[in-house]
Amino acid sequence: MNNCKQIPGGGFLITETSPEHTFIPEDFSEEQRLIAKTTEDFVRGEILPRIDEIEVQQEGVAEDLMRQAGELGLLMADIPEAYQGLGLDKASSALITEKMGMAGSFSVTHAAHVGISTLPFVFYGTEEQKRKYLPGLGRGDIGSYCLTEPGSGSDALAAKTTASLSNDGTCYLLNGSKQFITNARWAKTFVVFAKINGQDFSAFIVERGMPGVSIGLEEKKLGIKGSSTASLILENVEVPAANLLGEVGKGHLIAFNILNIGRYKLGAGCLGAAKLALEDAVRYAGERYQFKKSLNQFGLIRKKIAQMATEIFVAESATYRLVGMIDDILAGNADDHPSAEQVLEGIEEYAIECSIVKILASEMLDFVVDEGLQIHGGYGYCQEYPAERLYRDSRINRIFEGTNEINRILIPGMLVRRGLKGQLPLMKKLADLQEEVKSGRAGQCGDPAEGFLEVETRMVRNAKKATLMVAGLVIKKHLQDINEQQELLGLIAEMIIEVFALESALLRVGKLMVTMDDSREDDFALLATRNYLYAAFSRLAAHGEELLAAVLEGEQLVEMLRVLKRYLDYLPQNTVIMRDKLAAAVIEHKGYPRTY
Repeated sequence: MNNCKQIPGGGFLITETSPEHTFIPEDFSEEQRLIAKTTEDFVRGEILPRIDEIEVQQEGVAEDLMRQAGELGLLMADIPEAYQGLGLDKASSALITEKMGMAGSFSVTHAAHVGISTLPFVFYGTEEQKRKYLPGLGRGDIGSYCLTEPGSGSDALAAKTTASLSNDGTCYLLNGSKQFITNARWAKTFVVFAKINGQDFSAFIVERGMPGVSIGLEEKKLGIKGSSTASLILENVEVPAANLLGEVGKGHLIAFNILNIGRYKLGAGCLGAAKLALEDAVRYAGERYQFKKSLNQFGLIRKKIAQMATEIFVAESATYRLVGMIDDILAGNADDHPSAEQVLEGIEEYAIECSIVKILASEMLDFVVDEGLQIHGGYGYCQEYPAERLYRDSRINRIFEGTNEINRILIPGMLVRRGLKGQLPLMKKLADLQEEVKSGRAGQCGDPAEGFLEVETRMVRNAKKATLMVAGLVIKKHLQDINEQQELLGLIAEMIIEVFALESALLRVGKLMVTMDDSREDDFALLATRNYLYAAFSRLAAHGEELLAAVLEGEQLVEMLRVLKRYLDYLPQNTVIMRDKLAAAVIEHKGYPRTY
């Protein structure tokens, strides 16, 4: 990718990153762009015309489309070539997921199959298991992943499904039920988590034809109606001992490591859905007339269009920055093709960023589809318009791959743990920051910035310091019971997410600026970044003030609020004109202006 200087997971909050060391969507190779085009052509040409059939789960449609996707190689990106896959880099794989994000319910069928249903074989399967199952999964033999149970959701280790080894040691007897299982109706293979002897949490490969395997009724869902969601019921299912996936008692490694991959891929999928929703809203706004003017001529509609595009740009910048970081660390770990262990270690290194992207992109999509429906007015509430389905389908993404609440708790928790283990120089940074605050230098920026992007760069740098300062005070007060302070952890996570989002967008613009001409002040990327920056600073200030008030009082509170204000001080800009220019660019392009 970039052959960049790698920073550790969570290091963005402490370490300065240069634009040239950042992967951005504009860096995609011609081969990657061709992969993206192939996927998008398939979605627009084969899937969207059948969306009504998909929505009612018409017999054979999903299976047929999955086979077609397999023939195009769209199920093989993460399967090594040794097992009839393509073994592509993570950026190419994410691009396929993004374009599939436009496919409505089918995108869930695809994502669950290529991600959580296939990757356990790639990373944890024995040689025999890989050769037996991976070629079929790559061709379209649909797979499923079975973790959730009626009594265990986010607390996966509380599973009740059991596995008992037979006396002769040849098979395990599985009993229990799994709930909310994607692809259950169509799957030929199931990755099932169960406790051996009620204790050792482990994973097993279960085939549909095994006696005792049955599928419950389809769930009646709010959205993603065209995807299969049902229970898997296991009654004395004899699973060969050779179908143990990974090691006994190590099922949690499979469950949690696969979730990290699912999180950044979910971010990519949300981008595709959001871009389609923006395209749909812009088309409608151009066709719908009120008071002898098209909707896209009204100021408040233009503001919505601009904000939708801004949020997409920032989430896109963050998602592919992360994907580039993962590809870079994998390239640094292996001369040729990284091993399964190296891939998992590389992705786990950036578990913090995976959670950030999952939250950022899923909530961006909810915002975009909500505004898209609003632009449609009453028609957006009618099923004949895509806005209605896009709105319903988006909601699940804040629940998939660990709820956004769970991920918010994970972000600061992982950051602190990495600091305490010495994987990040977090404690030294906090000490240096404390000294800066005591010296009265907090928020001082040196000489007035006059160069291109220098003001924005200084603002992001100060946003990092403000976030670290506030988080440090919270940790200092609640070090012994920090895991119990969920609301405080959530607010810290909000600030960390904003910092990663802001910096990702700014780094993208910084890398692009070398090719910008004299009209660069009106460039879409720069306008979107600035539009997001000033709104984000208001949110950062609000989160910081709330956190300080929760852990300080009296004169100390007053003083630290002054310091926070100095860090987050900025000169307001005319964001109204920025948004009008952004809207004009989107309307002219008939959708999101950045394409690949």
